[in-house]
Formats: sequence, structure tokens, C-alpha cells
Amino acid sequence: MIESVGTLYAGHIDFEKVGFDSTPANDRSYSEEQLNSVYSKAESIAKVLDSNGYDIFWMAEHHFQNEGYECIPNVLMLAVHLAHMTKNIRIGCGFNVAPMWHPLRMAEDYATAEILTNGRVVFGVGRGYHSREVESFGNPMLDSDANRELFEEQVDVIFKAFNSESFSHQGKNYVIPPQVPYRGYELKEITLVPRPTRRPVESWQPVVSASERGLSFMAKHGIKGIIGGGAAPGGRNDDVIKEWQKVQLKHGIETDLGENLCISFSLHIADSEKQAIEEARPFFEENMKMFAPLGFVGGLTDLQIDQLSKGGQFAKSANLPTLEQAVEAGGWLVGTPESITSKLLEIQDRYPGLKAINVGQVIGTPEKVIVEQLGRFGREIIPKIKA
Repeated sequence: MIESVGTLYAGHIDFEKVGFDSTPANDRSYSEEQLNSVYSKAESIAKVLDSNGYDIFWMAEHHFQNEGYECIPNVLMLAVHLAHMTKNIRIGCGFNVAPMWHPLRMAEDYATAEILTNGRVVFGVGRGYHSREVESFGNPMLDSDANRELFEEQVDVIFKAFNSESFSHQGKNYVIPPQVPYRGYELKEITLVPRPTRRPVESWQPVVSASERGLSFMAKHGIKGIIGGGAAPGGRNDDVIKEWQKVQLKHGIETDLGENLCISFSLHIADSEKQAIEEARPFFEENMKMFAPLGFVGGLTDLQIDQLSKGGQFAKSANLPTLEQAVEAGGWLVGTPESITSKLLEIQDRYPGLKAINVGQVIGTPEKVIVEQLGRFGREIIPKIKA
């Protein structure tokens, strides 16, 4: 049964125009004032969630995006601020990108945020997908195997730090602590100060490739998974959810189908199906402009991606996926409050262990629309699905 409803805001500004007929993604560039507007936008979203029955507000860590798409570099710092502005919601890191951090610094910063907010910040970690971000911090992204190897060692270190009063670690990328003299003795172990007060730490990770190795690593550490939303494709849910149940069982975790998962949906509500589709289409197109060149729209050819990058008639004639297809596939909830409620109740029946969902607006959606949509979902749909 669905017990938790959240949303994801990756940190996009309000654009002057969105969709295929607007500025190509790589040609967008904005002033400091415009880029910094994401903080007041995050405040507005947090307030509407807090007063409309939501449980969690997820935000994403990204860097160097003068194009205005994902402009929040420090989720933990913003999470502390938003927790002090609200009363009810938790603030989720969706996700801190481990290969852009030293693992001990991430562990310390999360523990500090958890203490300062009395447990209202939720830990989330991912491998990243922007080469410009991860490689600029001196770590691999183009080499996927090296990226995964580094990520897995970092998470191992983080959980040692969370769960041990003192610890040491020797791996390919980290030797912690270094064997150095310290105040008259030889250093052998260190202690994370502070440590999270709520242990084991509730932890989340995106499910993107859903590889056996990735899912097994999550189960090993008791990490929960988020499917869909943001860059992660929402398709193949049935296969992925069934495989996740099998992998958890191999690690001794017995679950109902959908347990320890959150499924994310892109949302647009209107008074008719036709109106909802028409209103959501430019946001769907802008989101595709951003993510398709990064490999998150499956099945596209190089030519289609090139035409999409040019925009306008090039994109319109490229035979790209449509919003109607996304609605049919189940990743987008577009329609009336009644039709969306019905779909969510069907999903709840299909996955009896599912306790968490995210709904929200994709990159490109202006603040006014986000606030209106989330408010309406909270008032008209959340009471029905939580009942």
C-alpha cells in the first residue's frame, strides 16, 4: 500500500520558452541571477508539498550547468535550509553523486545534516551520468567500469563510517587512515565525527541499468531503489521489479513485490485528457532535448539525436517518441484527477509491497505550473490513494 508520496526537483530555472521550437539545449545560457533563481523555486515547491499531504521532497546534485537545467550543486546544504522552513516533509538527496566526493566528506556532511534537521534528511547516492561533471572533479565517467568500481568502493567506505565506532579501509582507491604518526602513536583506525544518529541509515539509489551487479550491490547494503523520474527511464518496470525481488531474496531479504522501491512518474493534471496532453507536450519535448543526448531515451539513432539537438522542424521530422507513447508505457500520468487516481490504484494492486511513489514535473516546467500541479495532486489525489 502506498504510504509515502514525494516529488523530485532537479533544479531547473524558468525558461522563456520550452519545447522543440525553443532554444536548443546546448545554446541555452543564463545570467547568475537567473541561475540562482532555483533556490527560491525550491522553497516554493517545499512549501506546497509541506501543506498538501506530501511526505518527501527529493533534489538532485549537479554542477556547471549554465544552460539552466540542473543547478543545485549542494543538496545537503539546501536540504538543511528547507527543513528549517517546513514542518512535515523530509528532504531527500536524489542523488548525491559519490564520484564527485571524497566518501568520508559525504558521510560527515550527511551526518551533520541529519543531526541539524532531527532526522528529516534522507540519504541517497548515485554514480552520475554527466561526463562534464564527474570528469571535471578528476574521476571517471566515460570509463563506465572504472566509475562503477570507484562508486562501489566509496559506498563501502561510507557504510563502514556510518556503522562502525572506528574503522579502517584498504582498497584500490582509498587507504583509510594513512599509516602516519599522530600525537605519539601510529594511526590504525579513525572514527567518523559526527555519525548519523539514526542507524542503520535509510539509503536510496537510482535503478537505471538494473544490472544484476548493481541490484546485488544495493541489496548487500540494504539500499532501496528509485525507478523512473529525472533521467532514469521508467519503462520495463515489471521486469525490473520482479528481478529486484529475486535479488533481495538471494541476500536473505523476503519482500512482497515492489517492496523497498519507489516508482516515479511524470505528472500533468487537467480537466480533460486532451487538455492535459496539449499542456504537457512542450515540457515532454524540452525534457527529451536535455536527456536524449545523454543516452536516457532508449532506441534513438545518432541521426535522431542530432536532429533533436537542432530543434525546430529537424526535431519534428525525426520520428521521435511521443508523449502519447510515454503515457501508454506508464511513465507519464497525464489526464484528469479521476483517471490518474485510477492508474495509481491499479499500480498499488499490481505491486502489493510498493509503499512509495514520486510524482512531479519534468525539466522545463515553470514554477507556477509546478506549484499548481503539485497542489492539485495533493488536494484531489493523495487522500484517495493513501486511503
